[in-house]
Amino acid sequence: MTERERILAALQRRPTDLPAVGNAVSIATVELMDATGCAFPEAHQDPELMAGLAAAGHEILGYDTIAPMFSVQHEADALGCEVDWGRRDMMPDCTVHPCRCAADVEIRVDVFRHPAMVVPCDALRLLRERFPDVALVGKVFGPWTLAYHLFGVERFLMMTLDDPEEVRLILDKLAPVTVIYAREQIKAGADVITLADHATGDLVSAAMYRDMLWPIHKRFATEIPCPVILHICGDTAEHIPFISRTGLACFHFESKVPASQARWLAGDRIALMGNLNNPELLLRGGPDEVAEEARSCLRAGVEIIGPECAVPLTTPTENLQAIATALR
Repeated sequence: MTERERILAALQRRPTDLPAVGNAVSIATVELMDATGCAFPEAHQDPELMAGLAAAGHEILGYDTIAPMFSVQHEADALGCEVDWGRRDMMPDCTVHPCRCAADVEIRVDVFRHPAMVVPCDALRLLRERFPDVALVGKVFGPWTLAYHLFGVERFLMMTLDDPEEVRLILDKLAPVTVIYAREQIKAGADVITLADHATGDLVSAAMYRDMLWPIHKRFATEIPCPVILHICGDTAEHIPFISRTGLACFHFESKVPASQARWLAGDRIALMGNLNNPELLLRGGPDEVAEEARSCLRAGVEIIGPECAVPLTTPTENLQAIATALR
């Protein structure tokens, strides 16, 4: 199989010639920036540098995927937030949250022509030409995450308690941004889309996910015309029975949910991806520990093995390489 064929088969829970290895979010590190000559913050804003750094996931780490968007702030910048694009050892951050109510949410007609939205699409086009047989993973943020940027996390979560109908209106206004941007990235060459929507298990109850976000994610399964990998951080054990019934192809989950438990909760309804621990295993562990955990995830029935979330910027390259090495 080519890497692209392997990932697409794994997302359908079909047999693969080798275990599938990949990342749904960022594998950018300072060491990989040094190795490629493509560094933050410029790699967030220049398609050539973004493509060059992203390609390290395949060329240096040996993964079946290349995922060119490293930050969570691209849509936020285009929607009117103020963004600090960080530095080589610091991820970007949203510094100003402009909205107070649903009426403040304004989706400009030219939002998808904003430079922050164009750069990842241009990077995907470059990567598609250079890597026709590797699975390209685009990334969009769901309406819950976009609302965090526009309102601030604390304000938005308080609104879910104080005025749930206003929250539903906000989510409905933002959902088309997710779908249209996903389609733009597919046209640019993405084989798969990561849908990152941080209804984090530690902050958002399963009941709130079911009532407010689950219906939208089910819509996305039909509106985004390629396999979609949903990523939600935290302990999502109580969410998985709902997530597995969205119709989305895959759930990318964190190590707070043991792989065997996630497989049991998801049944045969959805593929799984992840869930190698970042702060203890990949950042502070060693290659042998990483290899053993990767094999453990495979034995538990995880279809695509990889980091649980965007890796810390100081993660050693040898630990990230150990995942593919162990499984090949």
